[in-house]
Amino acid sequence: MTVNKVTWSQVGRVTEPGRYMFKFGWLTITAAELAVWEQFPQAAFTLYRPSAAETEDDFRLGAFELPEDSSR
Repeated sequence: MTVNKVTWSQVGRVTEPGRYMFKFGWLTITAAELAVWEQFPQAAFTLYRPSAAETEDDFRLGAFELPEDSSR
């Protein structure tokens, strides 16, 4: 199984929570997820499709990983 991950720079460094169209589909980003990216700009979130998704192209951010060199 392939796990797709995205970084803040890959989603255009959005600054507001909301639903955005990207090359892979619609992505909903919350204020809490933005707060993680503001503190750890290189964090990579796992993409997932919620079971109640409006379409097959709706995604959310799940667990995130920090790069090994992100000591704060």
